[in-house]
Amino acid sequence: MKTTKTRNAALWARGESRLSIVPAIFSILLSLGLSTVTLPAKGQQLDKPDTIQSFEVNSSPYGMAFDGENIWVTSAGSGSIDKLRASDGTLLGHFNVGSTVYATFDGTYIWISMYHKPEVERLRLAGSVELVAGVGKHPRALLFDGTNIWVAIAGTDSVKKLRASDGVTLGTFAVGHAPEGLAFDGANIWVTNFRDRTVTKLRASDGTALGTFAAGSHPDGIIFDGANIWVANDTTPGTLTKLRASDGALLGTRKIRGAPKHLAFDGTDIWVTVNSANAVDQIGTATGLIKHTYTVESGPTGILFDGTSIWVACSLANTVNKITPARIN
Repeated sequence: MKTTKTRNAALWARGESRLSIVPAIFSILLSLGLSTVTLPAKGQQLDKPDTIQSFEVNSSPYGMAFDGENIWVTSAGSGSIDKLRASDGTLLGHFNVGSTVYATFDGTYIWISMYHKPEVERLRLAGSVELVAGVGKHPRALLFDGTNIWVAIAGTDSVKKLRASDGVTLGTFAVGHAPEGLAFDGANIWVTNFRDRTVTKLRASDGTALGTFAAGSHPDGIIFDGANIWVANDTTPGTLTKLRASDGALLGTRKIRGAPKHLAFDGTDIWVTVNSANAVDQIGTATGLIKHTYTVESGPTGILFDGTSIWVACSLANTVNKITPARIN
């Protein structure tokens, strides 16, 4: 399997983008069904020395967290969370905790959201439940801001702020309809409102709403790149929206084949899972151009960067894929 280097004529200027030009050869490959591959557990070689490895986990993996040494993978299908050693993908534990969707790490504990329960749980790194905090119906994304845990609550159109040390609620703040993703820019919390085509900016210190900004249809994943906010709009075909973090101004929109879901940032580039295309795109933050497209297993959703590799939860394949480029940028 080879990386697909995609040339794109899209220009980012004055808050507008132009349609990307997809090479004919790439369209042919897709029509032949070559966007889906099966990867051996030991990994398949790409353009040397890039590699993709595949590791089995429990059913319907979705969200992930990195604790500095291990990857934690939530399993909506089996009501559990798996712990993999990041260096080699070895399964270190399978913990039955309930139907989990998202996870985050606070420096000491793993926090998980329980979509079918109005609560989040805090886990020790040994996998046992250490604390349960009630938050409201259908909690989704979790985020640690260095002191507190933020939870998007889809069932109540709000975001809840919990003190990480003991799970005590510090505030509940109204946002748009069906909040899904969260990002932190160092001072503010950004929330994707899945059914409103918007994102909301909240001041982290007190939850004050600082603005609501247009994003695109079904905004889902969101990430901060050090200067700007990126939003994955989960439609087919979908889009990525780039907003200036200081004031929410629209800096650009680019089309993405398939349905973009979640985002990661490696310090240089944005990585986006393209769910319906079984792919991950690596995108330059300055230009918005696709640098590489990596084919992964079926149903990519959650994604994170561990400092060396990109990890992708493949929800329909019941695996996680580990992408290790020769050069991360």
